[in-house]
Amino acid sequence: MTDISAPSGVKELMGKYDLRCRKRLGQNFLVDANIVNKIISSASLERDDVVVEIGPGLGVITRAAASGARLVVSVELDRVLLPALEETLQGFDNIHIVAGDAMDTDFDSLVQSEANYSGPYKLIANLPYYITTPLIMRLLLNRFNISLCVIMVQNEVAERITALPGGKEYGSLSVAVQYFTEARYLFKVPRTVFIPRPEVDSAVILLARRERPPVEVPDEDFFFRVVRGAFGQRRKTLLNALSATFDSISRERMKDLLQGSGIDPGRRGETLGLEEFAGVTKAIYGELPQPHCIE
Repeated sequence: MTDISAPSGVKELMGKYDLRCRKRLGQNFLVDANIVNKIISSASLERDDVVVEIGPGLGVITRAAASGARLVVSVELDRVLLPALEETLQGFDNIHIVAGDAMDTDFDSLVQSEANYSGPYKLIANLPYYITTPLIMRLLLNRFNISLCVIMVQNEVAERITALPGGKEYGSLSVAVQYFTEARYLFKVPRTVFIPRPEVDSAVILLARRERPPVEVPDEDFFFRVVRGAFGQRRKTLLNALSATFDSISRERMKDLLQGSGIDPGRRGETLGLEEFAGVTKAIYGELPQPHCIE
């Protein structure tokens, strides 16, 4: 069988099936067995696990996951890759390849139909850069029954997702992901281990689902509106940013609300942790007429 964890094997397979990496789909094939092993190890797979994979590519991570799990269900958007996958995944009867778009897939229903299973499952993905943020947010906001995600993303995005308050990387994405999960930056992946070589390095992150968010908020949509407003213009103070977002509240009243929440109005959004954002949300939410109209 062709060694698809080696550059020579990938090039051979691409030639055999006349494959071209499609830039618009962000296709870069991983060609490093050590990185593959680290990804699988990070997922802590057990023999009873069901794994969903987004974007199997040529199947290098798929095969490794199938060696440690009960079943791997891989969603692949590019149908051109399916004949090559049929070859590389020969001999694995616990891999199901599903042609589809991860941005439209109901993963719980997919697992139910493919595995006859309704319990929590794990997700592994080497995400194209262009859909990383919207796809991660879709996974979280839809509350799919995913217990653990091991995801390879652009290094810059990994740093943003796992950033703590006070740094330049910390933003609304950090707050949103950390509201739903415990996020960890695992390791960096150099651009040299891909064909074709991307322009930036990648990183692998782990997102472990929280049983419940670490803070209580009166309305999640409203909470995220407050967060987006606070980071809308990073150089603005909270007072200025939130006054612009909630223009029905006077500037003086917004100042009072922030101070009443124990927040200096002169602070900036990137300095607030989850608990502080929750406190600000409660204060503003209680000030506006019910029901709230969330844009």
